[in-house]
Amino acid sequence: MTTGIATHVIPVGDPSAAGEARRSAVSLAADLGFGETRRGEVAIVVTEAARNLAIHARGGELLLRSLRAGEAVGIEVLAVDTGPGMTDPERCRRDGYSTAGTSGIGLGSMERLSAAFDLHTAPDHGTVVLCRLWRDRPPPPGGWEVGVVAVPMPGETVSGDGWGVVQTPERSVAMVADGLGHGPIAREASAEVERVFREHAERPAGEILEQMHGPLRSTRGASVSVAVCDRRAGVLTFAGVGNVAGLVLAGGQVRSAVSHNGTLGHQVRKIQEFTYPFPPGSTLVMHSDGLNSQTRPDAHPGLPLRSPPVIAGVLYRDFRRGRDDATVLVARDSEPGGGGPAPEASGEGGPR
Repeated sequence: MTTGIATHVIPVGDPSAAGEARRSAVSLAADLGFGETRRGEVAIVVTEAARNLAIHARGGELLLRSLRAGEAVGIEVLAVDTGPGMTDPERCRRDGYSTAGTSGIGLGSMERLSAAFDLHTAPDHGTVVLCRLWRDRPPPPGGWEVGVVAVPMPGETVSGDGWGVVQTPERSVAMVADGLGHGPIAREASAEVERVFREHAERPAGEILEQMHGPLRSTRGASVSVAVCDRRAGVLTFAGVGNVAGLVLAGGQVRSAVSHNGTLGHQVRKIQEFTYPFPPGSTLVMHSDGLNSQTRPDAHPGLPLRSPPVIAGVLYRDFRRGRDDATVLVARDSEPGGGGPAPEASGEGGPR
């Protein structure tokens, strides 16, 4: 089970930001128990990512997040930019190729040191690069692959949004909450949502929301959506109160999941479940209203085929409003029929 891990955002406007990014990442790795050698590898990946952003990008950001999946512990690095994009991404990944007069080993070294590496690039829209590094070994594959970006409103130190993922071999459950307002008071509401979610995640989606309503009365309240995937049946059940959106990508179509108006803890007119086909390979997107209502996971050619963290990074970059907390969760059902462990974030690419 994983809930509420925040994303640390480091703006990268010039090469001097690489030092701050490296120090932040190494400090996070130390807190997570990474050994000296692994901390050094984290430093290399983050430094190269920051340098690439400084040289090639406009509006570049590094997004750092800790990962916990059973016994596995890791760090996720997303390099997000609105630069010119790559005309030949495969060539850019080869050592020795550079468009800026450098040695051309940045992307190659990042990929070699990462257990998971993926990228999406679009001309004149920018690039998102994913690197995941695990403290020891990545978790075994199975269940949902998950990507999350969760950042506070500009000027705030905590986010009023919350999220959670719980998985078993047969069942995966995701939740995104938007506490009313922003800052610490909104965070109190979303933290209470996360607590109740941890206690009742084994229930149907609608019942999970019902269990949250009473405890949230002493808070500002929250908009919350819950999605439950029955992996053996190949269906996803969605229930929502308020403005946390859900999108289901299945069979080449994008469908908007239905939520009802209201605020958990205050005014709830109706809690209702809706069921959608969700065969293996389908993708779920959930986001708070820190992303606008036009959010589309098929915004760029090929994006739905990328890994969930990369999809989350692109949606955060392209659709965030910039005046509210912003959370986007992307999950893909990759394991037909269940079976095997189901980590919060799978170790795509296997061990180094």
